[in-house]
Order: sequence, then C-alpha cells, then structure tokens
Amino acid sequence: MAFRCDLIIRDATILDGTGAPRFQGDVAVEGDRIRAVGDLSSASGTREVIATGRALAPGFIDAHTHDDRAVLCGPACQHCKVSQGVTSVVVGNCGVSLAPLRVSKRPIPPLDLLGDESWFTLGSFAEYADALTRNPTNVNTLAFCGHMSLRVEAMDGDVYRAANDREIAQMQSRLREALQQGAAGFTTGLYYPPNAQAPTDEVIAVGEALAEVGGIYMTHMRDEADGVLDSIRETLRIGRETRAEVVISHLTTNAPCRKTSAVPPIRSR
Repeated sequence: MAFRCDLIIRDATILDGTGAPRFQGDVAVEGDRIRAVGDLSSASGTREVIATGRALAPGFIDAHTHDDRAVLCGPACQHCKVSQGVTSVVVGNCGVSLAPLRVSKRPIPPLDLLGDESWFTLGSFAEYADALTRNPTNVNTLAFCGHMSLRVEAMDGDVYRAANDREIAQMQSRLREALQQGAAGFTTGLYYPPNAQAPTDEVIAVGEALAEVGGIYMTHMRDEADGVLDSIRETLRIGRETRAEVVISHLTTNAPCRKTSAVPPIRSR
C-alpha cells in the first residue's frame, strides 16, 4: 500500500495494547492520528524514524494522580510523565480536587497535596476546564470532582463531623453542576481523618447526582487493614445505591493495622 504521510516509525517492536504478542513493524502517523500499522515499506513519510531495537506502544494512562495543579502549568511541568510514556492522567483523586473551591487560607490536609491557597481560586468546574484550555499541557486530562473539596465549601471548613441535610444538598448541587461542566465523576478519600467523619449515607446522598450523567464513583476506601472487607462492602453499597460504576483506588490488605471507621460495619445484603 503506497501512500505518503507526516511520520513513519520503522522497524519498531510494537506492543499495540490489545494483549496480542509483540511484533516487528512500522507505524504511520498523519496529523494526530495513526494511519496504518504493519509492513509499510511501500509508504513514505515527510519524517521517518528508524526504531530498530526499540519498543513502541500506545501512551500509558496514569490512573491515579494528584496532578490537578501540574496540568495547569503547561508542557514543562508534565515532562516527568511524558518521559515515562504517560500520555493521559486522571486527576481529582481521593476526594481532593482544585475545583470547585475557593479558599482564603492554606487548606487542611490532604487538600494541601495540591498546594496553598493561591491555587484554590476556581469556583466552578467550568473554570477549571477553561484553565486547562488556556494553559494546555502535553498530556490528556480526565478530571474528577472531590468530596473533600465539596465538604470544605459547604461546611465552611468545619469538616471533622458529619454534614447536615442543608450541607449535603449543597454538595449534591455542586457535584451535579461539576458533572454537567465536564467532571468524569465523584471521588472520596474516606481513609483520611477529615472525610472519615462522613457516614456512608452522606456519600450516597451527594453521589445521587452521578446517575443522571453516568458518572464514575472512585474512592480511597475507609480502611485498608482490619476493616478492609467492611470498606469494600461500603464501597459496593455506595455504587449500587448511586447507580454508578465503581473504582477502588487503593485495593490493598497489607497496610499497618489501624481503626479509623466512623460508621458501624456494613453488613452484606
């Protein structure tokens, strides 16, 4: 098949991401799209790269990051990702997201993973999306709305307790707005002391907005040690009652034993 394109990478060891065995071949690229894969000896490229002895694969997805701030800093801030083959990142994990939240003083942990108050200036998810557009990075970004960010706003920073009905209603409204403005779903960090105070029913009530748009529920569960089975049951209950797909961010059973559960054990149905 003879054709001409922008770029041909020749004689690479190709791992195509499907699970198929690796194979030697060429890859043709036109603009930002792969045009052909295989024996492209009859094709030509404006630019050609000989990749003999090198592996070629689709970009990797870093599915759990706290790069909410880094993706707003332009391509230079994401060199550490691209240099490792990462082309897509998921942000807003563990209930921690830059938007929608404005604060006037340094945020409490773990929100401060994302920086000091100078970074929390985005009062809506639409503003976060606009910031990504105005300061494009060189990785794709899938952004989630964080439970703790919603709690800090709705509860005026008083997050070491369960939310009341008015506060839950505000969080649900803000999550619904974020989902409509491009958030992929809702995350919680029930493992962390501020959000450990949130009972299961609070999470379910806030997360009811997920069903309206098919959003994902992603969580750093409440307990990874003695209470890990109860935490899994709680997570599945939240997914079932919000009718959302569930992602458990840290599925581990070897953490040091600790008892942080703020709710009674969840009994299986």
